[in-house]
Amino acid sequence: MWVTPLIERKREGGALTPQEWRELVAGYTAGQVPDYQMAALLMAVCLNGVEPKELAALTGAMLDSGERLRFDHLGFPCVDKHSTGGVGDKVSLVLAPLVASCGVGVPMIAGRGLGHTGGTVDKLEAIPGFRTDLSSAEVQRQMERLGCVMIAQTATIAPADRKLYALRDATGTVAKAPLIAASIMSKKLAEGISALVLDVKRGAGAFLPELHDGLELARSMIGIGAEYGCRTVALLTAMDRPLGRACGNALETEEAIATLRGEGPADLLEVTLALAVEMVLVAGVAQDAAGARRMVTEALSAGHAVERFRSIVATQGGNPAVVDDPAALPQAREVAVYSAPTGGYVAAVEPRTVGRAIVAMGGGRRTMDEPIDHSVGFVISAKPGDRVEQGEALASVYARDEAGLRVGVEALRKALRIVDEQPAPPLPLISHRVTAEKTEAIPSTAR
Repeated sequence: MWVTPLIERKREGGALTPQEWRELVAGYTAGQVPDYQMAALLMAVCLNGVEPKELAALTGAMLDSGERLRFDHLGFPCVDKHSTGGVGDKVSLVLAPLVASCGVGVPMIAGRGLGHTGGTVDKLEAIPGFRTDLSSAEVQRQMERLGCVMIAQTATIAPADRKLYALRDATGTVAKAPLIAASIMSKKLAEGISALVLDVKRGAGAFLPELHDGLELARSMIGIGAEYGCRTVALLTAMDRPLGRACGNALETEEAIATLRGEGPADLLEVTLALAVEMVLVAGVAQDAAGARRMVTEALSAGHAVERFRSIVATQGGNPAVVDDPAALPQAREVAVYSAPTGGYVAAVEPRTVGRAIVAMGGGRRTMDEPIDHSVGFVISAKPGDRVEQGEALASVYARDEAGLRVGVEALRKALRIVDEQPAPPLPLISHRVTAEKTEAIPSTAR
């Protein structure tokens, strides 16, 4: 097909027809449309947006580019969760085995790091031997046995999105609601799920920082889900500071395992439990939020969730020793403590600065095929609003060499802002719940 006129039309604010979107996506997937032309079109979409009928056509074309999984024979409901991306967001590693231990199937197709944010697949692959490239047959067998699988996109599931996802990451075309919505929903709808729970991030570290943009994205994805018979619910959660303490693949995996043991940070636990409640509710295995909360809390405290995670790791080829011994995860060669340069109050822990530093230290990708160092990152104990004294340890930097330590320390100087007066409080940890019927503000119980 002739792509240049489509780029020009979108550049000028025009719309592509559903047929043009189908042909464009099919041509790109088949290698007939080069990366440079698709990148130009994506940039035009970022600048001018798409109409609702274009979004539906784009999502459908990406979904139809590959196979769809089927789990109707399993005898239990299948639900998934997706986060729009953040720094320190290791929720999926806790959430999937937790919900699966409550009798809900979780066929999770996860993503790699995108821009300044981390990716669930990269965190899982920090576990020595862990395979995220399972075949469809292996996925089916594991779902039958464990009710949960955590994989990367395969070559046969929404391959158009797989190519576009990597291209967006490398060309600065990530942060646009229609592209995010189409990407998420195309691969989630291919999973064979009956319902989906979304964690839509807001705040300085989110791809869409403003509340109104997050609500727009949530409603767009809920609308797409409704068109395909997939009940979708969204929670808006804070990403104006990192979630939890650990930032970086292996460090976050370690913290996720600690959370499965009931030893994780309060903010990470609260977001995880809130999303777990929603997943149990949409699956229909609990009648109300209070009952769902009791179910997931008991599964965590009884050790069912951590044992399910252990089984997932072992079944997918990973070393289950990581569940008991964090030293089995990749270890950074260099570690340095960052101390408060002055006394006062922590006004901010800027997540975007932290995430970009992890990329610069080797823990993320600047090009589509760049390998990453799973060991690097930060453990940041300071939270916005904390009162700190000069010389007090606020964070640790984990790097592969002294140059990486310097990058990490400089990033913390910028990210951790200390002021004399008590600052305004950060965003509510969980601020809104969005369904097809309504949008409601909800209270947060953890900072």
